[in-house]
Amino acid sequence: MTLAEIQAAIPHREPFLLLDEIVSRDERSIHCRKTFRGDEYFYAGHYPRRPITPGVLLCEAVMQAGAVLIAGILASQGSHVAEDRVPVATRMNDVRFKRIVRPGETIDVEVELNERLADAFFLTGKVTCGGKLAARLEFACTLAVADY
Repeated sequence: MTLAEIQAAIPHREPFLLLDEIVSRDERSIHCRKTFRGDEYFYAGHYPRRPITPGVLLCEAVMQAGAVLIAGILASQGSHVAEDRVPVATRMNDVRFKRIVRPGETIDVEVELNERLADAFFLTGKVTCGGKLAARLEFACTLAVADY
């Protein structure tokens, strides 16, 4: 599934769009992928001689995948997230970083919906790289009015 589909689901754009493709998804989970080229702006200052992908950006990639998942859930119910409401993060819990991600590497991002209470979504996500766990977290999102 294409980058255009991601851009139709969430408002993020370069240089802050951290998903390249949707590998698969269903009603409760999504699997996305991102390759870090190495020329992204953050590598210039994040350990310049030995750059690594900031952990907060791995978390952001997970939350963007979660936003795409939520957009799909709402679209199946007749709502278009990008037009009237957008998912925004309200918390992150139990964030763990297990592996460094370097320029040129590809990450797989998997998110699962654990529970929905009205406009609150509770999710679990993980990032793997080279088949090894790089990060995992629990997070929550709510729907905010897109008044920007």
